[in-house]
Amino acid sequence: MEQRVRVHEVRMGGAEVRVIRPDPVPERVALRDDGHWLSMYVDRDGAERLTGLWALAARSARSLVHLPIRANPAPGGAVGDGEPVALDLVLAHHSLQFRAASWKEARARLGPGRPHRAATPDRDFPDAGDIDHERRYHRTYRDHLGFDIAAHTLFVVGSATAFREHGTVLRGLADEAPSHRNRHPGDRHHCVEFTSGPWSRPRTRRNVPGSLHIEYRDTWSG
Repeated sequence: MEQRVRVHEVRMGGAEVRVIRPDPVPERVALRDDGHWLSMYVDRDGAERLTGLWALAARSARSLVHLPIRANPAPGGAVGDGEPVALDLVLAHHSLQFRAASWKEARARLGPGRPHRAATPDRDFPDAGDIDHERRYHRTYRDHLGFDIAAHTLFVVGSATAFREHGTVLRGLADEAPSHRNRHPGDRHHCVEFTSGPWSRPRTRRNVPGSLHIEYRDTWSG
């Protein structure tokens, strides 16, 4: 899969931070903090491009993959708890050890960046049947995703394995959701859900919702 991106390089405290953004930014991808959980909405193009960025995050251990979507409207009929807060998304490899608290400063220094074409293999994710989900419950397993929020941005942090295995689920959403209504006429809802840490819990240690719900929407109006 090849996609157009912009690459930004920022100097902070003697270190260089590399940020990759899609170019252009998909319009039909929206992310909200609904209080009890995190809600993301994608159409077909948005699901495919999000899957591509997930693959890029798995291969870009020294970069932050940034999806600036705070200004994107949520689709009609999206129901949140109270006043949902619009968020950007950053995918970060855990080995980078980037502090989310530094993101506001880094984002302010990004500038226009330079255009680039990023390619990831079409089969970069494992087949669903090859993933051993049971091992995720072992005490020594470390390939979980982690969530944090800073500067109106959700940080999803994980290893290459975590991004690839969860990317398989995203790829399934992109491949299967467009035909879901035809196959299941009575079921209009098609989604996937990711959690922070080794088990499902309402909130993380930093009081961030522990569940990310990604819903496919084929239309964006009410």
